[in-house]
Amino acid sequence: MEYKYIDIFAGCGGLSLGLCNAGWKGIFAIEKNKDAFETLKANLIDKKHHFSWVDWLGLENHDINEILTNQHDNLLKLAGKVPLVVGGPPCQGFSMAGQRNKNDVRNKLVHSYINFIKIVKPTYLFFENVHGFTVGFKDKNNKKAKPMSSYIVAELKKIGYSISSDVIDLSDYGVPQKRKRFILVGSLNNDPKDFFIILKEQKKAFLKGKKLPNFNSVEDAIGDLLYRNERIPCPDSKGFFSGTYGLAVSKYQKYIKKGIKSEQNPDSHRFAKHKKDTIILFNKMLNECQHGKRLSTKNTQLEGFKRRGITILVASKPCNTITSHPDDYLHYSEPRILTVRECARIQSFPDWYEFKGKYTTGGSLRKIEVPRYTQVGNAIPPLFAEQVGCALIKMMENDLNGKSIF
Repeated sequence: MEYKYIDIFAGCGGLSLGLCNAGWKGIFAIEKNKDAFETLKANLIDKKHHFSWVDWLGLENHDINEILTNQHDNLLKLAGKVPLVVGGPPCQGFSMAGQRNKNDVRNKLVHSYINFIKIVKPTYLFFENVHGFTVGFKDKNNKKAKPMSSYIVAELKKIGYSISSDVIDLSDYGVPQKRKRFILVGSLNNDPKDFFIILKEQKKAFLKGKKLPNFNSVEDAIGDLLYRNERIPCPDSKGFFSGTYGLAVSKYQKYIKKGIKSEQNPDSHRFAKHKKDTIILFNKMLNECQHGKRLSTKNTQLEGFKRRGITILVASKPCNTITSHPDDYLHYSEPRILTVRECARIQSFPDWYEFKGKYTTGGSLRKIEVPRYTQVGNAIPPLFAEQVGCALIKMMENDLNGKSIF
């Protein structure tokens, strides 16, 4: 049996990669940003041939609202024929790690998600978003309104879905990162509550099958990608240096490097060009400041510290939530921020997965462009997504009771 799905708000493909590894086959993916889609295309379409695609949709980036308008009739033809739709709209407006803006225009994409589900009517759906999705915004009287999670559950129930949801810390599933996420599963024909039971029950056996421990630290993830390894001119950024591989010592490093040839160098492992004063400051922080605590001008008296906030990673613990800002974290033993590849490792992307587009952007362009750091920070970790894919298959097999819905 071939399990098929559509990925909307697909980003650079973290969720689709996990589903691919779990045995799913993509029908098509919708992602608005050109660079994020190019990353998905290069890895999952060009390399993996994972999506069958449809002839009425160009093999390029698309805005979901334009698809809903211009391809409405073609979407209607899929109604009742799609086993699964996955994805979650952009989360920046809801994120507890960001500025949390209830007026962020991207918050309205939740309605686009619901409209897509109304038209296509998949048998099952999987939705992911930040923990802040479950926390209501405060009104002018400082009272909290209903969270967006309550709204989407109510709307999906109106369409006919039974819903089950939970907030999950992905570090419990082998990801070297304390990343809490709101997870929702819906079903048209059955109660999907078993999904979370299956997900939790299978994780030890799943990780054992990957030869991975249940717990992975930052050093487990990136300990072989040090600046003090040999450095080479960056192949895609003139004037920058990239790092090379050190010896992979942890099980996680060995797992993440599968498929990499011995002569290869890490993709997107470009080091930032820090000023001399910044390096001096970072060294002071490494030696004098508490690791693992968010440092800001309010709680740090170091001369020259003018940052909005930064956390020094703890080698023996999972990372805090990887974000779209490259300067949110200081390496646990070297005076520098993380590279894109190190962030991708912490997000559980395999090293063969290549990222496209700019490395960074700034200012007003942050709301428009999706450079490599942002692609990685916005993604669903593939290691967790694969476990989701396996749990969905198991739940669906239990629901079928010998009857096919395909």
